[in-house]
Amino acid sequence: MLNRIVLPTLLVLCSHFSVAQTDDEQVLAQAAASTEQSANIGYIVDNLFIYMHSGPGKNYRILGSVDAGTPVTITSEIQEEFIQILDDKGRETWVEAKFVSTQPGLKQQLQQANETLKNSQIEVDTLRDELPLLQQANNDLLADNQRLQQSIDELQTSLNEQRQASTNKKQKEQHLMLTYGGAIALAGLLFGVILTLLLSRRKRYDGW
Repeated sequence: MLNRIVLPTLLVLCSHFSVAQTDDEQVLAQAAASTEQSANIGYIVDNLFIYMHSGPGKNYRILGSVDAGTPVTITSEIQEEFIQILDDKGRETWVEAKFVSTQPGLKQQLQQANETLKNSQIEVDTLRDELPLLQQANNDLLADNQRLQQSIDELQTSLNEQRQASTNKKQKEQHLMLTYGGAIALAGLLFGVILTLLLSRRKRYDGW
């Protein structure tokens, strides 16, 4: 009875494990194939076009042609000076190996250069459109700077005037204090002289 329950359970687990393992293997295989495919990218060199054959040789049937600069995928090693490729239309054929390069041809380079030039022109046009705004912003900043400088100059002038006024007030107060001190000293001196005269005159009267 126990075997009847355990054996089906084990079979189900094993089947699930096998399915999961198969899925993982497929994912890994696809990733490896994608990596290998990207590593085998080539380009048709700069002729007008070359013929594609059904096998590695000119004696094999011609299946069509492929234009210069077309990116292709290299799918085999060189055989009899021919190499197997997969073109941009999904056709797997053989072409002469000397016409396949791992570097982009002049046509491809020209397309890339034109694309780069187009993007650069777009950036230039964008900057040209933004230039008036930037100039206006610069003019506004210069005007703000001029106003701030004028405010600083006015504040500096006011500060200098306050300092001068404070200095003048201090000098005036010192002058008044000296004047009052001199007057008090003179008054004291006069009072002393008068008092001395009065006392001397009194003594003279007392002597009579």
